[in-house]
Order: sequence, then structure tokens, then C-alpha cells
Amino acid sequence: MSHTANSTDREFNALLSACQPWHSLPGAFYSDPFVYQRDIEQIWRRGWLFAAHSCQLREPGDYVTLEVGDDSLLVLRDEHGTVRVMHNVCRHRGTILCNEPAGRVGRIVCPYHQWTYARDGALVSCRGMPADIDKGSLGLTPAHAQEIAGMVFICLAEEPPDFERARALIEPLARPQGLDRAKVAVSCDYEIAANWKLVWDNNRECYHCNVNHPQYIKANFDHFNADDTPERVRQEIAATTARCEAKWAEAGLDPTHRQAGMAAFPDPDQDCWFSANRTILVEGWVSESMDGRQIAPLMGDYPSADVGTLRMRTVPNFWNHSSCDHAVSTRLLPAGPQSTKAQVTWLVHQDAVEGQDYNLADLMPFWELTAVQDWELCKQAQRGVLSSQYRPGPLSTFKEYNVEAFRRWYLKELQKA
Repeated sequence: MSHTANSTDREFNALLSACQPWHSLPGAFYSDPFVYQRDIEQIWRRGWLFAAHSCQLREPGDYVTLEVGDDSLLVLRDEHGTVRVMHNVCRHRGTILCNEPAGRVGRIVCPYHQWTYARDGALVSCRGMPADIDKGSLGLTPAHAQEIAGMVFICLAEEPPDFERARALIEPLARPQGLDRAKVAVSCDYEIAANWKLVWDNNRECYHCNVNHPQYIKANFDHFNADDTPERVRQEIAATTARCEAKWAEAGLDPTHRQAGMAAFPDPDQDCWFSANRTILVEGWVSESMDGRQIAPLMGDYPSADVGTLRMRTVPNFWNHSSCDHAVSTRLLPAGPQSTKAQVTWLVHQDAVEGQDYNLADLMPFWELTAVQDWELCKQAQRGVLSSQYRPGPLSTFKEYNVEAFRRWYLKELQKA
């Protein structure tokens, strides 16, 4: 495709027609500015996006900012405790209002001419303007927000997709984790030199795990698949699952992913952009820490450390792995055709004290190493798809079924009216 304004719907449709089932996408999907803009318009501005954890917006006036394409968003808790999302743009001459990634405000004051807005976005002061100016029509432009089990999601569409199906699945599974009673232990920002879809391709398979994630495979079974799970491992999975079913039942928990391989997600046939499951860990591991031991106080309502892991994910921008004692969330945002911003956040119980109840040196390495390993793989994949000799390659039906599902979900979303 042309990398100029001359790109046309006809060229785009030809590119769509070139997509083959069970193959990676043509290179233009990972690099062309026209395709990237279609991604922003069709997916990022239409779907539900993870924005923050509730504990990052604990008090009235607490806010975070994030950028989706050219749109700067302000996500804020108002004085009534409601989470609001507004375009972070003054209604006077368009100046960005809040420039920090997070903070707290009483009122929202434009740094340029001091137009002032209440926490609900209403314009309350615009000095120097005529007395009869219609303040009621000049409030900040709102978007949609939903808060669920300690997580905040936003949507920029005028009519957002249904959220209640996601709530019905995620809330019961997430409630025992107590993310609404958590605090941020640490957060790290990364810029990944790869298109956001390559980051998801990487996330949706563990084909690469045996060689690239030596710490991860010690704790988990999902690097095994139907083609390579030894009978010994099958028996271990069955025995551990049976033990967990019996023990966890008293706490109202249940291992909802009971086999080798990654849980299937997304589901393009059911328009399912969300997923959550509780997964067993390898016997002897109670936390996704470097040695499997508990490294912080128990979170939420957990009666013991033996609860496996809670895993949640929503396309296009969120996944979370939660152990008994900490939770780790990754938020993606598109930063250009060949760049993705990732924020990885570690959470612990709100009363846990660093240096006394937990140490970052114990808390961070398992997922910090995994993240950095993945970002490097994505970078190398991006370099490769730019090659003049790149051609879409076949996907493994054993190991890359979720890559195919993501590819199908993406193409379906891209073509919605």
C-alpha cells in the first residue's frame, strides 16, 4: 500500500483479500500509516480500553491521563466517587489541560487562559469572555467509563459495545483478588519498537516460552500443547487440578482452565473481547515469583496462598496475572505504526508496607523479566516484517490457535460498519 494520502479503500480491500486463514498478516498491517489510522478509528476508538486501576483514582480529584492516537483522555474520580472520562482538551482553544500522567486536582484549570472546569467537566469560569457566554454548552467532552472489580475501562465511541457480558464473567472471578483494596507497589513504562498487533501475537502464544522465558515455564503448564505434553505432565495437571478443585471449593474458588496450553482467547465468533480464568500453578508454587514462594501479604479474600493464578485479558489493550499476594497488569496504547507504549503495574494489598511486608527486588523480577524478554522478541519481529522478503507464514494449529483467533477478531473488527 502507498504510505501517502493516496491510499484508497480499494487498496485497503485488496490488502484484506490477501489475508490467508492460519497465516500471519501481510507486512503492511504492521507498518502502513493508513492501516494504523484504520486501527485507531475502527478498534481503539470503538472498543472498551483498560485505563487504570481503581486504587489509582482512590480520592476525589485523582486522575490519570492517557493517549489513544491523537486523543488525550483525562480519567478522574469526581466528588461523588464516580469515575469520569473526558477529552483532555480545553473548549476554548484546544489546549491540553493536564499534562502529567497522574495527579490530583480540585478544579481543572487550563494552563493557557485559565478556563476552569469542575471535576464533572462543567465549565465554571472563563474570565475575559462575554457575560452571556453559554457555559452549559462548553463543558469538557465526555466519553464512557465503567468500573469493575477494581479496574476502570473507558470507551470513546458514541454508542459503546455492551459491557455487561464482560462484567458478568470478570467480576465474580476477580472479586476475591481484592483489586479494589489494593495499591500500586510500582509501575514501569516501556516503549516497544513494534506494532501493537505484534505485541498481541506474542502474548497469545507460548510457542516461544521454552527458550525465551526460563522463569515462566517453571511455574506454569501452558507452554505444553496437544502435540508435546508428556503423559507424566498430563497426570501432574490432572492430579493438581483435582487437588485444587477439592481444596479451593471451601473458599468458593474453582480452577476454570483445566488443561495444558493457553486458555482460548479471543472469540471472534461470539464477539468476545474479554476473558478471565483461574489457572493452576505447578505443584509447589503459590505465586508467580522467581522461586514460587509467597512474597507479600495475601490479597483480597484469599484464605491461603494456594489459589493458583487469576488471569484476565481484554483486547485491544489489557492483560493481568494475579497471584495470591500480588497482581501484575499490562496496559497497551498505540504509539504509531511501529511503536506501542506499555505500562506494567504491580499491585499489593493496600495495607502492605514496602521493606516490611514486601520488597520490590522479590516482587518484580518474574514479570519484569518476562515483559522485557517479550518486548525484545516483538522488536525483532517488527524488524523482520519490514523486510522486502517477508511473506505471511503458516501458524501452528497446536501452538498458535490464539494467534489465529486474534487475527480473525482483528480483521472482523476492522471491517465492521
